[in-house]
Amino acid sequence: MAQESHVVSLVELCQWLGIPRRTLYYQPRARCRAINAELVSWVKLALERFPTYGYCHLACVLGENRKPIQRILQLKGWQVRKRPQGFRPRARSLPSVASRPDERWATDLTYVWCGKDRRASLAVVIDCCTREILGWRLSVNGSSKTAEAALEEALIYRLGALGRVHSSLALRSDNGLVFSNRHYTSTVRAYGLNQEYTTPYTPEQNGLVEGFFRSLKEECIWVHRFESLGPVLQRRTATSVIRLCGTQSTPSISSVGCAGTW
Repeated sequence: MAQESHVVSLVELCQWLGIPRRTLYYQPRARCRAINAELVSWVKLALERFPTYGYCHLACVLGENRKPIQRILQLKGWQVRKRPQGFRPRARSLPSVASRPDERWATDLTYVWCGKDRRASLAVVIDCCTREILGWRLSVNGSSKTAEAALEEALIYRLGALGRVHSSLALRSDNGLVFSNRHYTSTVRAYGLNQEYTTPYTPEQNGLVEGFFRSLKEECIWVHRFESLGPVLQRRTATSVIRLCGTQSTPSISSVGCAGTW
């Protein structure tokens, strides 16, 4: 407009554009954030004594306002860095049924009452296509070692030996601390499996293993009272019962003679 000899004032131009004049006149300035050197030394001494304290606790210890304490921690880089929280690979499909064997395995943990030995943890790995129990492990503690042992037994049962899986195989589990443990996730990656987690509050995404646990408890575990962990750990009998219970062709757990073997 100036080249066409049309003189327009800044007031009219701001009215046309719908912006206030102070936005046009504003010039940003670099603000110098000064800090108290004596207070910095006090904060440093307090941090050496209480290294896990935040700025609120440090302000209470020093008897100062929390705002300058927070500013000192930010400028000096003395704040505790939070651990980065990544996104877990979620299950894409809602049902847990697979179209072919060794396409997806599912794993989970449950508890079994063993009398004087109190509560034991049962870890199971199931094939989402054939519904066959590939591996299981029962122990007195529900640590990640129990889940790792069940996974390794499944690999031995399916592949014949422990080794890396070369085909695409997914391992689905819930969001429990056992399956998100650093040692367990490293073991899963070492064997070449793709770990995926169900969406929170959607147990139907891991429905096969959940349904197996329900049938096992209703028709076997809750029917019999185990005095200790020893009778449950009869390896040959328990393996045959658990694997037969997990197959799709078996209609009921009681049909495989659970009362007589357990």
